[in-house]
Amino acid sequence: MLLTGLGLGIALGFAMQRGRFCVTGAFRDLWVTGNTRWITAFLIVIAVQSVGVFTLDAVGVISLSSSAFPWLATVLGAFLFGFAIVLAGGCATGTYYRAGEGLVGSWLALIFYALFSAISKTGVLATGVSGLRSVTVEASTVHGLLGVSPWLLIAVLASAVGLLVRHHLRKRPGARLATLPPRKRGIAHLLFEKQWGAFTTALVIAALAILAWPLSWATGREAGLGITGPSSNIVNYLVSGDAEVIDWGVYLVIGILTGAFIAAKGSGEFRIRIPDAVTTVRSIAGGALMGIGASLAGGCTIGNAMVNTASFELQGWVAFGFMILGTGAATRLFITGPSKARSARNAAAAGSSSQAATPGPSAARASVRR
Repeated sequence: MLLTGLGLGIALGFAMQRGRFCVTGAFRDLWVTGNTRWITAFLIVIAVQSVGVFTLDAVGVISLSSSAFPWLATVLGAFLFGFAIVLAGGCATGTYYRAGEGLVGSWLALIFYALFSAISKTGVLATGVSGLRSVTVEASTVHGLLGVSPWLLIAVLASAVGLLVRHHLRKRPGARLATLPPRKRGIAHLLFEKQWGAFTTALVIAALAILAWPLSWATGREAGLGITGPSSNIVNYLVSGDAEVIDWGVYLVIGILTGAFIAAKGSGEFRIRIPDAVTTVRSIAGGALMGIGASLAGGCTIGNAMVNTASFELQGWVAFGFMILGTGAATRLFITGPSKARSARNAAAAGSSSQAATPGPSAARASVRR
């Protein structure tokens, strides 16, 4: 049964790579351009998965439970994680699938993410993380706090997401980009050449996220998709040799890496790319901070912002919000801050001066005629 984790991970990594399903980009777009297309795709995954999760719970396939909400660690860890994914150039799954594409910077981010996840969960930082996560409140779910049926929340969420999808689908499509004639036919063309839409990719990922629950529960791992814990377990296994830590989740993340490689290789997008010094340092720092932040928050953009939100856990929704805030802070600091804007204005001014000093084509032709 553990091998079902590998199979589902391969499908998930393949879909994320082909669909360019980047949660970091979705969060960052909110701050840089105000574009909500990819955050809408992310919300589709949550809404569809929520229907599946509560249906599975209702028919007895899984049994949802809740515990006290570690609010302090969630707020601090989620903000730190959101900040870190901008440095690392991708969240947990984004780092996995980009590593499968051959990005060496993502390899480094992934290694340090897994390492510091293990350090935070079972190493020298574990006491501090546990202490912060012991600061809790009894409320644990949104529907429990409000005293309403989770199906009411599902209806509200689905309606809101439906309106967002309608808004984007009704927008006038932009100019089509020129593309090369297809080299493959049939299913190979659909899988490796045809561009995957954001919403189509979201529906595929939602289906896989729902399927993850019963497959994982069948092996004794009572959870859905998750990245941080399995990444930590890989490090613990390499250090201790304890085979008991190799669970369904470990096979899942290995599958994500494998599926992304298959997709990148089949579509011609795999290429070893070595980062410059600045990107290398940021990848390492981002990966380390991601590991600490996700351990504090109790999950990454998948375990918290995609899975825990689907079951309406307070931890998931609070983490979701503070991850976006952390991404905004890092975006302001590294991408859209005052110094960046000033540099852009200076570059534009320099370009204008250069154009003014350089004769244009008509002036050059007039000079030749004279």
